[in-house]
Amino acid sequence: MSDYGTQVRDALPELDDIGDEELRGKVVEAWKLALDRGGWRDVYHVPYAWNIQEVSNVEHVRGVTRIAVESAREARDFHGSDPDLDVIRAVALLHDVGKCYEYVAHVGDDLVDPDPEYAAEPIPHSLSGYALAHEVGCPLAVQRAIPHVIGEVPERTLESELVKSANIASSNAITQATMGISLQEWIEEYSTTK
Repeated sequence: MSDYGTQVRDALPELDDIGDEELRGKVVEAWKLALDRGGWRDVYHVPYAWNIQEVSNVEHVRGVTRIAVESAREARDFHGSDPDLDVIRAVALLHDVGKCYEYVAHVGDDLVDPDPEYAAEPIPHSLSGYALAHEVGCPLAVQRAIPHVIGEVPERTLESELVKSANIASSNAITQATMGISLQEWIEEYSTTK
């Protein structure tokens, strides 16, 4: 088994597109902490969703990053806006890092050995992701854009909205491909807040 840093850098080649070397390092550090505390043996074992385990969280995070960056380029080229691509990449790569804590109960014991201080409580992954980004010292523009569920953060930036939209697009693609339903149908069927 390779170390977490190597796993993360190999699994997320979009890291190389973050121009700010310090920010790139902080994204890797957040993933390393999450994987270690979640007790994961491999970054690819973290599922996209508790009931969609044939798609890894890595695949989803990469998809969100790619969609968000392309949307940002279109927003810049077509509308003349000036989104910060380093922030978008960092947020997209970190928006679901908290799943390393949240989903340990939904995979076999042979895949995880979680630290109960971090992975025992059911905390939404967007909030634990925010905490991880804060802990490793990501800029506030990155930290504040990680919570992506409506109502978690009152003020939204262009970068956070682009990542949130990309998250919805990727999630819809995954639920349609794996289950034949839309993200909204998945939420309606599997939401714990019914």
